[in-house]
Amino acid sequence: MAAVEQGVPPLVEARHVIAAFQAMVRTMAPDKLDAWTKRASESIVATFARGIVRDGAAVRAALTLPWSNGQAEGQITRLKLVKRQMYGRGRIDLLQARLIGANPP
Repeated sequence: MAAVEQGVPPLVEARHVIAAFQAMVRTMAPDKLDAWTKRASESIVATFARGIVRDGAAVRAALTLPWSNGQAEGQITRLKLVKRQMYGRGRIDLLQARLIGANPP
């Protein structure tokens, strides 16, 4: 890792920029967003920074509001996984049994 850091300094800066973004999200610090986007736009993660700027209202809401749609997204992902696993294998009653945890009739 040291050889990579010495050979490609922009990767080191990108790692620091991403770490700063993660810290900002974890601490929910929207006041640091403008400084972060300026720093990130000058690094190799500039495309990511442009996406953050483009979705600025959503990012600020995520950094300031206590709500999250994580639970809903997790349930949707689980449902899609089960659906893909069962493709061509059963009917709706088997799918219901698998999702609810009951035995099929």
